[in-house]
Amino acid sequence: MRDLQTAPAWTAEDLGLPLPDTRHACSVCLPTWDSIVGYEEGRDKVMRKLRSGYPRFCIHPAVERVFAEATTALASPGQKAVLFPRKEAAQRAQRYVEKRTSEATSIVSYEGMHALLVSEENLKLAMEYWRFTGEIISSRQAVNVLEGKDAQPDEPQVIRHQMARLGGYQAEDVYLYENGMAAIYAVYRTISASQPSKKTLQIEFPYVDVLKVQQHFGQGVVFLNEAVGESLDEALQRMTLGEFAAVFCEMPSNPLLRTVDLAKISAACREGGIPLIVDDTVASAYNIDVTSYADVITTSLTKWVSGKGDVMAGQVTLVPESPFYSELREFFEIDCPSGVRLYGDDASVLSFNAEGFSERMAKVNTAGELVADFLQEHAAIDSVMFPKFTTAAEYEKLMREGGGFGGLISFTLKQAKKTAKFYDALQLTKGPSLGTDFTLVCPFTMLAHYDELDWAEGCGVSRNLIRISVGCEDANWIIEKLEQALDAVS
Repeated sequence: MRDLQTAPAWTAEDLGLPLPDTRHACSVCLPTWDSIVGYEEGRDKVMRKLRSGYPRFCIHPAVERVFAEATTALASPGQKAVLFPRKEAAQRAQRYVEKRTSEATSIVSYEGMHALLVSEENLKLAMEYWRFTGEIISSRQAVNVLEGKDAQPDEPQVIRHQMARLGGYQAEDVYLYENGMAAIYAVYRTISASQPSKKTLQIEFPYVDVLKVQQHFGQGVVFLNEAVGESLDEALQRMTLGEFAAVFCEMPSNPLLRTVDLAKISAACREGGIPLIVDDTVASAYNIDVTSYADVITTSLTKWVSGKGDVMAGQVTLVPESPFYSELREFFEIDCPSGVRLYGDDASVLSFNAEGFSERMAKVNTAGELVADFLQEHAAIDSVMFPKFTTAAEYEKLMREGGGFGGLISFTLKQAKKTAKFYDALQLTKGPSLGTDFTLVCPFTMLAHYDELDWAEGCGVSRNLIRISVGCEDANWIIEKLEQALDAVS
């Protein structure tokens, strides 16, 4: 956890909710606007207080120690060791570094992992691969290595069947990865390998590293920021002509909570022989079903399915009716042996956490809609982004029976200059994730796009956007906290 308790922030403990094992927590506390800026700019007064952070962006202390021990054991002077969970991932990282430099790197086995040895000058590139692709070692694996323990894995098919049941899928069509980005990257690898000369198409503003993967690997990406009007018509025409290696989109998008006309896009993809990859993380499979349109579904299980912020995992689901099913399954049977690449101890924690998924989402749906309604009606709020209000017709076409609009809401204030003051006054837990069973708030654009704020605003994502992931607390309690902060800036 990043412990920056310089302003009030309500936690799971305050609310009587189960506490995560903080050794492996994914959530981060940045409770003031100044701490956000200080983190992004690397200011000492903030950075010296950090104990850990989101695992793809900040090296977990246990992972850092294993890196250091591997460096001492394996590296020459001026080198650093970067560890990966499997040899193939280390080899991909090696190619990523060597393609961009003149350095010859090497790979060495270490304690059941694989170390890429790179110069100190090129360590940043290796860690860039680590962040973008999600092919990282687990903090639980690092702790076990440091303590000389072995993982106690469940039978892989147990967790595979459990995750499949949550979406009503067949277990043999589900593949579990280290995290959501590792799942997306796996899909991207097979797509770009089968269509090496074509770019992908990203529809609507995506989570930051989904776009980064498409920009930094393969042939690049065409980005359609808003899938409406003439721009969409042109893209659909290009799809029918088979111009793209694949089409990626999120249902709904993060953080604008927009839902595209998936039926129309799917039809154009089928006509052009293009696979359609849909990520359902934000809504979750509890709320929406995209199997009628997608060829592949990706999901970050780190979020709503786990709900605790203490384990990372990702899922790839193949759709049997897809014309690409056999080809894709052949790849994933090799890339994800037994259907599970999760570290054993992480699989056990995910399995335990996921038992409460349906009950959690039912509570989140109820509270989320009430909170969104409150914000929509408040005089100080400029705009609210929520599936109920944003492209609602398209979203409702995908809703499962008994499903809802989820718990993710984005909004902006009419007096944008008071956003920082509002954020500081808000007595809710603050951090850059979503899907926890406690409410979590962040200034999303500041955290995800600090070095490209003008670009993000050009895409309609305000630098003053606040994103709230509604948890399982009583909606009136959440609304009370929001109202108090809004009153403080009125």
